[in-house]
Amino acid sequence: MNGTKRQKQKEALALKLKLRPRQVEVWFQNRRARTKLKQTEMECEYLKRCFGSLTEENRRLQREVEELRALRVAPPTILSPHTRQPMPASSLTMCPRCERLTSTPRAAATSTAATSTRLPSTSPFLSRSHHSSSAAC
Repeated sequence: MNGTKRQKQKEALALKLKLRPRQVEVWFQNRRARTKLKQTEMECEYLKRCFGSLTEENRRLQREVEELRALRVAPPTILSPHTRQPMPASSLTMCPRCERLTSTPRAAATSTAATSTRLPSTSPFLSRSHHSSSAAC
């Protein structure tokens, strides 16, 4: 029913403007198309601005990641007393009784021989009062 009312309004407008009803109908179609095109252009401009700002933010974050990667430090290492090759400090254990450093089985598998060395007894972190036995002795 709404369509017939609009159709009658278009016919009345056509009579008032001395145009054919089809001309009025085409005018409204063109108006809807122009409105839709304008809306699409506005959305496109908005998306272009968003794309530009996101692209810049992406570049900034990539630079930040590169800087952080450049600052990343390798895990601490010490030189093996026997082979003079660097080995990760985390692969060592110390016997509290005899103060020997020994490489763990994981590190021993990667090196040619398990290493063991005695530290000076002046270490402030070691106490001889806790004299427990160890597999490293």
